[in-house]
Parts: sequence; C-alpha cells; structure tokens
Amino acid sequence: MDTPNGEGDTTNNVGNTSRKEGAPTKKKPSPKNYLDINFDTPESSKDYRVTRENFGNSLEAGANSSIPNNMAAVTFNDESLEKKGSTAAKSNTNIDNHDIRMSSNEIKEKSERGSPETLHTDNLGTNGKKSSPTSNEKKNINITEHLLSIPDVAKMYNASINFDDVDSSRGLEKSYASELLINNGKNILTPPKSKSSFEMFLECLNNLFNILLIIAGLLQYVLLAINPKANKSSIYIGVILIAVAFINATIEFVQLKKSIVREGVQSEINASDLVLGDLVFTRMGDKVPADLYVLKSEDLKVDNSSLTGESEPQERSNKNKMINPLEATNLIFNGTHCVSGRCYGLVIRTGDSTVLGQIANLTNTAGERKSPLALEIDYFVKLIAAVAIITALIFFIVGQVINNNISFSVNFAIGMFAAWIPEGLPATVTMLLTFAAKRLSKRQVLVKNLKGVDTLGAITLLATDKTGTLTRNQMTVAYIWTNGKIFSSTQTNSPEIDVVDSIDEVGIKNILEISTLCCGAKFDRVDVPMSERNIIADATEAGLVRFAGQKLENFDQFGKDIPKVFEVPFNSTNKWMMTINRSPHKNGVYKLYIKGAPERILALCDTIIYNETITPLSSEIIDEYNSKYEFMASKGHRVLAFAELELNSNQFPEGFKFEKDPINYPARGYTFAGLVSLEDPPKHGVREAIGRFRGAGIQVIMVTGDHPLTAEAIGRKINLVLGETKSEVAKRTNRSIEEIQEDEYDAVVIHGETIDGMTDADWDLVFRKPEVIFARTSPKNKLQIVQRAQSIGHVVGVTGDGVNDSPALKKSDLGIAMNKSGS
Repeated sequence: MDTPNGEGDTTNNVGNTSRKEGAPTKKKPSPKNYLDINFDTPESSKDYRVTRENFGNSLEAGANSSIPNNMAAVTFNDESLEKKGSTAAKSNTNIDNHDIRMSSNEIKEKSERGSPETLHTDNLGTNGKKSSPTSNEKKNINITEHLLSIPDVAKMYNASINFDDVDSSRGLEKSYASELLINNGKNILTPPKSKSSFEMFLECLNNLFNILLIIAGLLQYVLLAINPKANKSSIYIGVILIAVAFINATIEFVQLKKSIVREGVQSEINASDLVLGDLVFTRMGDKVPADLYVLKSEDLKVDNSSLTGESEPQERSNKNKMINPLEATNLIFNGTHCVSGRCYGLVIRTGDSTVLGQIANLTNTAGERKSPLALEIDYFVKLIAAVAIITALIFFIVGQVINNNISFSVNFAIGMFAAWIPEGLPATVTMLLTFAAKRLSKRQVLVKNLKGVDTLGAITLLATDKTGTLTRNQMTVAYIWTNGKIFSSTQTNSPEIDVVDSIDEVGIKNILEISTLCCGAKFDRVDVPMSERNIIADATEAGLVRFAGQKLENFDQFGKDIPKVFEVPFNSTNKWMMTINRSPHKNGVYKLYIKGAPERILALCDTIIYNETITPLSSEIIDEYNSKYEFMASKGHRVLAFAELELNSNQFPEGFKFEKDPINYPARGYTFAGLVSLEDPPKHGVREAIGRFRGAGIQVIMVTGDHPLTAEAIGRKINLVLGETKSEVAKRTNRSIEEIQEDEYDAVVIHGETIDGMTDADWDLVFRKPEVIFARTSPKNKLQIVQRAQSIGHVVGVTGDGVNDSPALKKSDLGIAMNKSGS
C-alpha cells in the first residue's frame, strides 16, 4: 500500500479505491444530513473505503470485512447533538462508567491554559484551516478531543452519524473534499530540511583554520600587487595556502558524504488524501493512517511501543479515563499498528499535526551542541589566531623600523602569520576520526557524524530508553506456576524455583498444550525454526507460542493432529480466549481449552491440577495461588491463567455443533492448569555494560514511556537500580515519606507527569542521585531531561530505538539509534 513518490514520508500508506457515480449534494450541510454506517453490510475486498456525508466520513481498511450485527448502534442527528451537547456543557466533567468527558467550551479553556503534555503543532480551527498562532499559542496547542463525548467530537467536525446503512450514504461532495485537502494540506509529514552538497562543503570550508589560510593566501596577492617584481613567489605561495584550505575542507566533506463515497461515488483513496472528519475503519494488521478518535471498537488493541515505549499492546475503545492524550484509551495514533480487533475512528489530526508529526517537529527544532573535541579545537584555533595576528603585527613593525620597506615588512609579517597556522591539523583530525569510525563499523556501529567518535569517549551521562534498547521488545515466558510448583524458563539461583526441563511433567505439558491449541497466532512462514519466524499476533500470545514452539519438537504438526472445531476469541468483556479441539480422551472426543485474566479464569474453575492429581479448589490452594500471582505481578510481569475441561461424549458426541448464541458449551466447571508470567526481558550483556559504564565514571539513567513499576523492575534486573527508593526506606523504617532525608536513599523513580512542575533545585537533586529512572515520559519530557542535564554541565548521550526517542536523540551531545528493528 504505497503513496505516490515525492509525497514525503507518510508512514501511513494506503492504496487507491473504487468509485461509483451519483447525484451531487449541496456544499453546506443541512441539519438533517447524517452519515449512515451499517455494521451489518459486508465490505468489498478493497484496501480502504471512505464514506463521507458533507464533513462526516467513513474509511474502511482491509479485505472482506464485516462488523457483527450484535454491536450496539449509535444514532444521532443535529437535534440530538444539540440536546446532548447542552447537557454536557452544564457540568464541568461528566463521568459515566469512569469515562471522562468535557464540553467543547471547557476543552477550549483547557487548551488556552496549556497542558504538561503539549507538543508543538499548528493551530487548527474546527474547520481544519491553519491559522497563525503566536509563539505562546503554538506551545499550548495539543490534542484535547479525547476529553469530549462522541457527539461533541462529531459536532466539532460537522459529522452527523447514523450507524444504519453505509451504502446509502450520500457522502461528501468531491469539490468540498478537495477544498479541505487544499486548505489543510495532504496527510503526510513534512520532510526535514536537507542541506545541499554545496552547503555542506561551505560548512566544511567555514572554520577558523581554513579562513586563516585563505586570508594568508589573499595577503600574498596583496604583496604581489604592491611590488610584482620582488614578490613573484607570492603567486605560488598564495595558491598553495588557499589550496591547503580547500583540501582540508574537501577531506572533511568526503568523509561526511559517506475507500470513500463522495456524491454517491464509491472510491478508494490514498491515506495522504484523508481530511479532518473522515471516519476510518481499521482492523488487525493495519497501520493507523492518522490520529483517530475511536467511535466504535471491537477487541481493539494497538502497538504503541514506537511512540510511548509500552511493550504490550494497549486496549482502546470509545471510553476514556485518562487526561494525558498519549495515555487516552479512546485515541489511536498515526504510525501505530492495530494488532487485534477493529474500530471506526474519526480523523482528528492529519500530517504534521498528528502526534507523530509533532514529534518530528520537536526533532527538527531541537538544537545541536558542538562536541567536546570541536569546542577544544575552536578554543585552540582562536588562541593560535590571536598569537599569529599579534606576532605578525610585531614583525611588521620590526621590519618597518629596520628596513623601512613596506613590501618586505608585509611579506615578513605574512610569513610569521602563516608559520603559526598548523595547516595539516584539520585533515589529521578528520583522518584519525575516520579510522576510529571504520573500527566501530566492524563492530556494527554506523557513525553518521565523525565528531561523535570523540564525543563517545567524553559523555558523562547516558540516558537510555528501555523497550527495544535495554530489553528485547519481545514478550517472553518468565515463570510458570502449575501442579503446586513454580518453574522458571531460565536458570535461577532460587532453590524454591525449578527450571523447566521436561515437557512431560504434569502441569507443564498442559500449559504447553493450551498455549499451542488455544491460540490465534499465524506465521509468515513455517519452513524455518521458530526463532526465525515472524509471529503475527499480539506480543503476549507471540511469547506463549514462541515458548511452546521451542519446547515442542512437533509444534507445527501438533495443531494439525488436534484440530480446532470451535473458538471464542479474546475480547475486552470476557478477558479470555477459548477453543474446543478434537482431542480424543477416555470420556469423549472433544477438549475445551481456555486462557486469560487470572481472576476471570479462576472464577470459572472448580478443580485444579495439584500434586499430580485433579483436586477441588480449597481456600489453602487459593491462598497459594494469590501468593504466586502477587510474586509474578510484583516483578512487572504480564500474568495469564490457563484451564481445560474434557467434554463427555454423552453430552457432546462426535460431530456436535458448538454455538455461541445460545451458548451450548460448558461455561464453567473447568480445571485450573496454572499461571504463566511473561516479561520483556533484558538483552544479553546489558547488565555487564552498565557495570562498565559505572566503572568509567558515566552515570546511566533510564528514560521510558512504560509504567513506573515495570521500569523499576527492569532497572533492578539489569543492576541499573541497586539501592532503595524513598518509599522503600519509609516502609523499611516504618516512617512517613516526609520524614526521609535526601541522604537516606540513592534511587529515584520520576513520573513523567511531574516533570513540568519540577524546579531547578528538584532537577539538581535528581541528577545527584546515582540511580535514576524517568517513567511514563512523553517525547517532550525526554527532550526536557536532556536539556536539563546539559544545563548542569553533563555531556549527554542518548540511546533509543523508537520514534518517541528522536527529539532527545537529536538534542543530545551523542545520539545512539539502536537496533535494526527500530522505528
């Protein structure tokens, strides 16, 4: 799904769509116009289909999609909007089922006050046209639609919505859609400004060394003009001095160069042609083409790891209880991926105004600092220049006093001036840095700027991202509790925890069986080992499948031998997935497998696999379950429970047809198989690398968008955090947090929402601590952290692999972009 060349980096490419003709509509929407969307209508096998009625639109992605008819329908026209809108406006905040809603006026007031999560963007009116904000206004613009109700958002973009019949919708007049596209611009990111080769060469030439050489060369021609006969050698000397300057510049330069309905016409469009108010349908496997407000969703999960650093897919719906837009549960962002489910979303930001575009803007506006080597060379050059000029003046005066010959005195002064200039220094430094860069390239390090080679050895503080940098960004099985025992997937020093060795052990075999059969994962190919396959599933399920595939020799055949005959996919209501497979046993031919949230699965079970037998769930066993569940969760792991049930052939004979509505399969009475915890594990060698950094006197801090508990758990695992935090000291000494003094603890975990309120004194205290973690940070927060560290004298290096790291990478003294899989 590609956009035309020359459009810039869209990051949300969409294919073209079919189109059908119909009668034109009026340009201005009437109060009775509404957009009809029918979740029952089967969709054509196109990439994207958009439906528009004036400002209201619908876009659909994927092939052969249809929404179940049991989804609740939402219908409202302008009259209902006025009623609902007036109701919302009466109260400051309307909370319904923990759902935060604010009126349009309150959103406007909030935007004017500003928000700690504000990112730079263009000031957009409700019609989507760009205005010219003042500098203060530009800083206060942010996404606030997530705090509005669905009717308010629809009214803001003049989208009247009726979920009845998508094919009968009149759609937006093509000319009006074109006008919006012209006013707002295409839904693409503005490419960063690039320098021409000539500009880069001039930068290389424009350093003080080369300028001094050029001046000395020009002065030779001044001598030639004064006395051509006596100064013929000045022709060659001048050429040589100027040539040396250009050769130096050339050496440095060479190293640097290394689907829609409009007017009743059904058509497919490029993502770059999306405008504010389009209603987009996206499903599993799609890349989100713009910032969307979720109107309707079904089991929707999106991968936000590139924007926020969260390892696990995040559930999204039309409900929201978060104020921070990056954490809002009713927004999905441009460039993220839908890993499960589907949704209809209203386009609220396009192009540079999306969160991805705002991050790019932060990156482009982040200034750069000179490297320590460049600063030292600048100081040295200025010192040499001053000495050279003073020496030249002195010798000029001496020459005039002795010989009273202006030509001789000037030549004498220029000779002394040129003698002070180390002409080969720039070329020598450049070549030495090039040799070092080549050595680094053999260690799979690509050096973009040669000055970074020196900065690498001069950093005093390294701010590192977590997901994908310290960790693998790949969920992996960590612990298993089954049969009354706890196991680890890797070697452990704890005598109470065994290592998974035999797959035939009671409980372990059941967990592996459920992981393999109660699964919706798919593979890009099956002719390679499991470690080399691309698993198409959410991160948690991929981790379970990867673990089962490594343990079971006949993994691919296992699913074929025990085929799936019925499935209830995971959904946010049940919070479990269930399958029924043809697995003959002594009492029948079918077996039920289920996995999901531990508290939900346990509530459906009457018995448990415990001490090699199936026994009833007792209070003692439940207490042990709670203890192991807390142990796993305290480490920041994702915990799932597993259960099974053999179906009796008397009730479920061969060929029995299982149904969801009405339910004709057992809804409870299962046998609890165990708990499994998954984590995003640290990369190999990270712990040792942090130790070497500390030994070199470099402070290492973690800056992540993930949850504070998860960040701290990983920090302790890699020895980034060794000491106690303030709260841990208070708990250990049985005192209040206010009584704890600064010298009593070494570790701090800072939440991103508190960063904007920190004073200079707070920042000084934080950077004095040897063990620092910043969690739930936005791209703007990461940029602030780098700027604050630099302001107190640190030479800052930043490592990261996500889009959210790019502003900090650009601003740092040394940016280190990690991984082949980074975004």
